[in-house]
Amino acid sequence: MYKYLFGPVPSRRLGMSLGVDLVPHKVCTFNCVYCECGRTTTLTSGRKEFVPVDEVLKELNHFFKSNPSPDYVTFSGAGEPTLNTRFGEVLDFIKEARPDIPVAVLTNGSLLNDQKVRQEMLGADIVLPSLDAATEDVFRKIDRPLPGLVLEEYIQGLIDFRKAYKGKIWLEVFILPGLNDGIENLNALKTAIEKIKPDSIQLNTLDRPGTIEKIRPANRAELQHIVDLWKLNNVEIIASLPDRKMIKAYREDIENALLETISRRPCTLDDMVQILGVHINEINKYLGVLAEENKIEAYKLQRGIFYRVRK
Repeated sequence: MYKYLFGPVPSRRLGMSLGVDLVPHKVCTFNCVYCECGRTTTLTSGRKEFVPVDEVLKELNHFFKSNPSPDYVTFSGAGEPTLNTRFGEVLDFIKEARPDIPVAVLTNGSLLNDQKVRQEMLGADIVLPSLDAATEDVFRKIDRPLPGLVLEEYIQGLIDFRKAYKGKIWLEVFILPGLNDGIENLNALKTAIEKIKPDSIQLNTLDRPGTIEKIRPANRAELQHIVDLWKLNNVEIIASLPDRKMIKAYREDIENALLETISRRPCTLDDMVQILGVHINEINKYLGVLAEENKIEAYKLQRGIFYRVRK
């Protein structure tokens, strides 16, 4: 059992992905209303070695020697990976140890206005930043960033990274009706996107409950409306999770353990982590598949979002 690696897990965009988690749970520069991992507990832009990177490197070395190759190694987790000051060192280690495995970085992009962070990320094969708003009021409402984080600098960081980076940029735009789908924000987003020049713009929406009530996912027609409005040739609506029956590494024992646990009593994501001893991101991926198959449902109580078996 690894402490800082998880999976490989089925990913919508990256096939079977080995996750590398470089920050503790919910250490982030944003406190997004849609985050399925819960509220941010440490809101910060201060970079430091949040987890012992030497231990991360040992786990990676062991995994590479003991397991089949995943489709990707992905920097992700329940926080912002670039907050770790040794992020670049881990990326370089992976590329040197296994140059045959592409490396992806899931990031909110908020630290890309720092030239050092941009430099550290240049070795990645794919960077998947997010941009949910291009007007200040919507940015504050949906991403709820650290005070002092300036939207204009955030977008400029993405623009500057594109100029230096030779790999693929898949820009995710997370749409929540009533929050960031107004015409002013959508037009501003298009302007920003045209300056950033990503290889792909991926429209996403809520899959399971976020951190606040009264938000809902965009339906297919609402997402298609944005595609039609922007008239850009590289916008796609992110597809559903791949069919688990087609994924060789999908572990039915984890699925069964999750279903057995919440059939006894409803649990939050944190409860399941404690009970099963499985990394939070791995549980999240399997919950996504189970929700897609309509086997579970979520509801909100004072302590958080609970999951139960759908009757």
